[in-house]
Amino acid sequence: MAGGGGGGERTPEGSEEQQKRSEIYTYEAPWHIYAMNWSVRRDKKYRLAIASLLEQFPNRVEIVQLDDSTGEIRSDPALSFEHPYPPTKTMFVPDRDCLRPDLLATSADFLRIWRISSDDEGGGDDNSKKNNSSSKSSSSSRVELRSLLNGNRNSEFCDPLTSFDWNEAEPRRVGTSSIDTTCTIWDIEREAVDTQLIAHDKEVYDIAWGGVGVFASVSADGSVRVFDLRDKEHSTIIYESADPPNTPLVRLGWNKQDPRYMATIIMDSAKVVVLDIRFPTLPVVELHRHQASVNAIAWAPHSSCHICTAGDDSQALIWDLSSMGSASGGGQQAQAAAEGDLDPILAYTAGAEIEQLQWSSTQPDWVAIAFSSKLQILRV
Repeated sequence: MAGGGGGGERTPEGSEEQQKRSEIYTYEAPWHIYAMNWSVRRDKKYRLAIASLLEQFPNRVEIVQLDDSTGEIRSDPALSFEHPYPPTKTMFVPDRDCLRPDLLATSADFLRIWRISSDDEGGGDDNSKKNNSSSKSSSSSRVELRSLLNGNRNSEFCDPLTSFDWNEAEPRRVGTSSIDTTCTIWDIEREAVDTQLIAHDKEVYDIAWGGVGVFASVSADGSVRVFDLRDKEHSTIIYESADPPNTPLVRLGWNKQDPRYMATIIMDSAKVVVLDIRFPTLPVVELHRHQASVNAIAWAPHSSCHICTAGDDSQALIWDLSSMGSASGGGQQAQAAAEGDLDPILAYTAGAEIEQLQWSSTQPDWVAIAFSSKLQILRV
């Protein structure tokens, strides 16, 4: 990712192999991309899921993978499947060490859990092995719907899900957020609701885990709230939007390396608000360098003080927040951060408004962005 540029320059130094290796790889989908996520498994490097944003029925999900020897991102037709509505989010199971089945989740009208199968994989349940042995497909890989989870006990229909998050510390737990003001915690192994609670006064737009039993959510009511599953009757309001009051908050990112910090996006705002949960209500940092609405945020998976943001100005910006929390020790950088005068350390300009951004947890040198019908992965 070049400072302020869109070219992704190659480094002249190093071996011939390094010189051949590009800084940017691009995949063009046959439709507008919205949902997108990196695979976490060690044995599936450079694998991502992307999903369409189409008005007509159905939509599609593709699993694509970069062949780093050729520099081409390829879609496997056997791993492309129909999805009734545009997924609001897609996410691979957080299973770095490949101890669980290869799962992918999507949210839309329901939470769906998909199993990615191949004849040469080990483990798995008897049904999948039976299906594997009877398959006459020309490809050894396929995707099968494993679970369709409806959180509405009183109806076969479900209010649309805006987002979800998979608990890294307890991967059987998935939390969903809905326009019906609720958050639902699923045990996907039992295919049963663990907990469902009214989280906000209005639609809940995003949810993020901060530990085994702690999650946070943001809402159209303009608040960030933190919940502890050991005390389901109460929540802590960490922040409320103030300019103007009750402006909806649409995205939430919890810093996995330092869970004291989280970041949120205000609807139709070019500002990103960074919060310290120890000091509710007042942002510890505000990021002001986007020129149009911010759509996505991603904390660095390997560093507690770096965050990437992207938005309608076609910019992806990486920020160094190492000064946050150090204002007590003085320093111009801490003062600048607190007052919103911080500048990004890296910038990339895409070909259109960036709607999606993901930072690879297994390969932290790579960030993926989606804009229009293009997926790009960028070396940072």
